[in-house]
Amino acid sequence: MIKNKEKYNEREFISILKQRFENNISRHKDMEWRLIQERLESNPEKLYGLYQMEISGGEPDVVAFDISTNEYSFFDCSEESPKGRRSLCYDQEALDERKENKPKDSAMNRAKALGIEILDEKQYHFLQKLGNFDQKTSSWLKTPKEIRKLGGAIFADFRYNQVFIYHNGAQSYYAVRGFRGCLKI
Repeated sequence: MIKNKEKYNEREFISILKQRFENNISRHKDMEWRLIQERLESNPEKLYGLYQMEISGGEPDVVAFDISTNEYSFFDCSEESPKGRRSLCYDQEALDERKENKPKDSAMNRAKALGIEILDEKQYHFLQKLGNFDQKTSSWLKTPKEIRKLGGAIFADFRYNQVFIYHNGAQSYYAVRGFRGCLKI
């Protein structure tokens, strides 16, 4: 993890991503670091987006390559929901509805500011096949419109060797609930 958040050094950060790639080869068995690094170096805005994921505690790592879109997917692979992205309600509408004890922001607003997408259910289940994440925390998930229209939002965690998908009012927030993101390059 980057120690000094104020000093963004592209080479240093690529080195951190490479080390994470090498330390977690089971997440990307059929991928070559050289090709990923070339993609990162040719997309400085996306690389900076990964850096934003990093400094907010996400520990981004490449987890998939989509042949049809020619894109690598990076997910937050921190053991628990990223520390710098917790205590947030779901979206701006929920934040506006909350009258007292408002959180600082919403998960959807923060994701947009970081240039990432919040994981959906399918992506979250895929992530959990790569390791056991959110054993003490939970993460907001991209909520289907039908649920959101009714005032709810979904989140997930991993307990008892099982992924659990739950619901809550979108305006709720907890110190142990954050969100995980995906950035495609």
